[in-house]
Parts: sequence; C-alpha cells; structure tokens
Amino acid sequence: MKDAASLERMSLEQDRRISEVVTREQSRLRNFIRRRVPDPGDAEDILQEVFYELVEANRLLMPIEHVTGWLFRVARNRITDLFRKKKPQSFSDAAVAGDDEDLLPSPDAGPDAVFARGVLLEELEFALDELPEEQRAVFVGHEIEGRSFKEMAAESGVSINTLLARKRYAVLHLREQLRSIYDEFTKA
Repeated sequence: MKDAASLERMSLEQDRRISEVVTREQSRLRNFIRRRVPDPGDAEDILQEVFYELVEANRLLMPIEHVTGWLFRVARNRITDLFRKKKPQSFSDAAVAGDDEDLLPSPDAGPDAVFARGVLLEELEFALDELPEEQRAVFVGHEIEGRSFKEMAAESGVSINTLLARKRYAVLHLREQLRSIYDEFTKA
C-alpha cells in the first residue's frame, strides 16, 4: 500500500513537471515551428508530436538534461521528417503562394505581369542555387524565413558577424546575377 502511494505521488510529480514545461515552452516552440512550416495544421501536428515525445521520454525515465534544447531538437527533426515526406516545392511555387506582393508583379495584373513574375522567380531561384551553401542558408533564413541573425547564430554556433558577412556576399552576388533581368523589365 505504501509503495502504491509512493508511485502515485511520483507519477503526479512527473505530470506536474511535464505540464510546467508545456506551459513554459509551448508558445516559443509553436512560433519556432510555424516559421519553418507553412501549413498551420502541419505545424500544430509537429508541436503535438514533440510534446508527445516528451511525455514518452519521461515515462521511459530517459534523462533529459536541457529540456528546452531537447524540445527544439525534436521539433527540428520532426520538421525535417515532414519535408522528407512531402514533394519538394520550388522557390517559384512557394513565392507565388507567399506574401511577396510588394516585391514582384501581381499575378492579377494580367498576362505580362504573370510572365514577368515567373521569369523573375525563376532567375532568383537559379541565382540562389549558385550561392555557396553557407551564404544561401543565411540569405534564405533571414530574408525568406524571417529569422534573426541572433537566432541563426545560436542555432549554428557561427558568430553574428560571420553570418552578416555571408549575407552581404549573397546579396552582392544576387544583385549582380539579377541586374540584367531587372534592367530589362524596368526599361520595358
């Protein structure tokens, strides 16, 4: 009888700790996932999977030293799994669905604008592909995903100054590669 009561108290203590972690980290983790996963339903599914894994790890008595870091690592893994399952989407397709209306001609502005938009997106995609991986990752992370340099530095272990330099080189390369197509469309 004494052992059963002790086990019950231990189980309640575990549940309380898990509830505290969920309450404390849920908002940050949801924002982290939503910045990387465009579909809100997929983002919510990943969030639930992460917390489910926390409960399972706790029930299996797996030692987790830094719960916050562990949660974000599991979230990154689930996001990676999601994108491995899905058909890759080109930047052109993602940009058409995005909120880039100020940067590119509106697809509602007629056939010429649709053509110009497609050409610009295609050229941008090619120019991004030409960048070294480190520069592309910083440019995409900051400009397209909206991540801060501080956040990317914390995740990668690379200094903010190095990330700023990588983005600068990426921007210079993109400007050079896209200058002729830009000039062609602005002269027309």
